[in-house]
Amino acid sequence: MILEHKIKKSADVVFDHLTDMKKFVSIHPIIYKMDDLGNNTYKVYEKLGFVSFTYSATVTGNPQNKTVNIKAVVMKLTHIEMNFTIKSEDDHTLIREIVSFKSPLPVKGIMTKIFEKQHKQLFLNIENAN
Repeated sequence: MILEHKIKKSADVVFDHLTDMKKFVSIHPIIYKMDDLGNNTYKVYEKLGFVSFTYSATVTGNPQNKTVNIKAVVMKLTHIEMNFTIKSEDDHTLIREIVSFKSPLPVKGIMTKIFEKQHKQLFLNIENAN
């Protein structure tokens, strides 16, 4: 799945919100807490509707080329990888997001809809952040 977002914030601000987990939690629509486990790995606390769950995720960023990679394993079955490329263009920033799901469960359709909605809100929240 490829998603693109265009917002009126600098590439540095976007990169910072995707790699600083305190900022990330403050703007994420469904992640409400992340515990630092060391080595760029975090325990993620998420609430989607009435369902709450935790999982581990690894976040790595390259500030020189403004890329971010996030890998997570949800419920020990669903592997998610997100690669963000952040580029300044005139008075806005373009974020290209490539998301892949690997799971023995038939979750790709549901996960795609959730990610489209939540990440649209995520980048709107970054745009509106102080």
